[in-house]
Amino acid sequence: MPAPHRPASPTSYNADMNTNPSPQPAPLSTLDALSPLDGRYCTKVDSLRAHLSEAALMRSRVQVEVAWFIGLSDLRLPEFPPLPAAARAALQALVEGFGSAQAAQIKEIERTTNHDVKAVEYWLKAQAAHLPGVEEHAEFFHFACTSEDINNTAHGLMLSGARRQVLLPLLHRVLQRLRDLAGELAAQPMLSRTHGQTASPTTLGKEFANVAHRLRRAIAAIEAVQLTAKMNGAVGNYNAHLAAYPEVDWEAFSRLVVESLGLQFNPYTIQIEPHDAMAELFDAVARTNTILIDLSRDIWGYISWGYFRQKTKAGEIGSSTMPHKVNPIDFENAEGNLGIANALLRHLSDKLPISRFQRDLTDSTVLRNMGVALGHSVLAWDALLRGLDKLLVNPERLAVDLDAAWEVLAEPVQTVMRRHGLPNPYEQLKELTRGKAITEESMRAFIAELNLPEADRQRLLALTPSNYTGLAAALAKRLVADG
Repeated sequence: MPAPHRPASPTSYNADMNTNPSPQPAPLSTLDALSPLDGRYCTKVDSLRAHLSEAALMRSRVQVEVAWFIGLSDLRLPEFPPLPAAARAALQALVEGFGSAQAAQIKEIERTTNHDVKAVEYWLKAQAAHLPGVEEHAEFFHFACTSEDINNTAHGLMLSGARRQVLLPLLHRVLQRLRDLAGELAAQPMLSRTHGQTASPTTLGKEFANVAHRLRRAIAAIEAVQLTAKMNGAVGNYNAHLAAYPEVDWEAFSRLVVESLGLQFNPYTIQIEPHDAMAELFDAVARTNTILIDLSRDIWGYISWGYFRQKTKAGEIGSSTMPHKVNPIDFENAEGNLGIANALLRHLSDKLPISRFQRDLTDSTVLRNMGVALGHSVLAWDALLRGLDKLLVNPERLAVDLDAAWEVLAEPVQTVMRRHGLPNPYEQLKELTRGKAITEESMRAFIAELNLPEADRQRLLALTPSNYTGLAAALAKRLVADG
């Protein structure tokens, strides 16, 4: 009868991880990538890899395990006295020095364990064999923890870092560019197009100010999300913790560790932290993306009408057959990637808060796509910034449309007529303008015949489609001044 299989002991994993390494596959080129984020666009999303890659997840798990381990030593348990300063420093060095080599070592252990969190625990125990003051207490790594205690906290750290160091700085750059455009173009008149038809004029700067105001609120919503975490055991009740040390206030200790990592403590959970805060964050990013889809489509339209030209770059080709073309590709790429991002973000926010009974694993594989969803967002924001930086206003083209739209002055004329009680003002202007070509001469002739006080008549006669912009310029400048 064959001997029963015995799993490897964690101490059998050499700290250098050079014992019988498994064969490694040939390295892949970016041309082999299934995802364009790791292929064609890999350099555009490099900043996210330090936060949302699998190696980043491993590093965050190590950070959580070390925080829990050091925290346990400070509880002054009979079997685990406080760690000496040198041991603490050595453990923190494991976190701070964690890189691709260490991630590869953990991955090698996982080939045996087939369990990614247990592989982290075994790696830490292997490192502890070389750390004085730590080795004899190695069984306190992952003490009383379920894998989700480590994972949910690690995911919180990953998202917190990505938000702080990548997402918000890039969004603030987009916001600043919109504010700059709002200021530069505050007084540049433009014909509005409500329902796609000529409408009361605005200014280009005011339109950028509108989007900047929306984006500023959206960024504030992303910033306001408090990412939560828990470390309370298999079903959220500290069962194993109390079995080992019934005298310890485990809830207070768990809160202390979670908050020391910069996350908000969630006291009520099943085995998983319910991901409501994650869903809130993903929804906030998706709402931001929706605003930017709106912007991308509008600018695309303005470019097609000739309101904007685009800076050209030597050697670039717009069309393989039409040499004259300079396509609005940055805004098209932004729109496309914002759509992909939102499809994923909304799936994440819809799915993650749902778990059967006290735990199912459907969230585990879905969470591995956080970087994909946010990566497409980053890719889109980068494209949008490049597009905004290429815009060149074409005042002559804007003026042509305004000068051909004297019918838009029907609004102020009928409004002043209302003020002075003239009969059927709306109906008179409707009869004059609807479906008809209105010229400067015909509009001025109509105004000249109105029974109005002379001062009001002269104000109306002084109006043109280009100067009938209300408070647009002032509103745009105010947004810029408000910061």
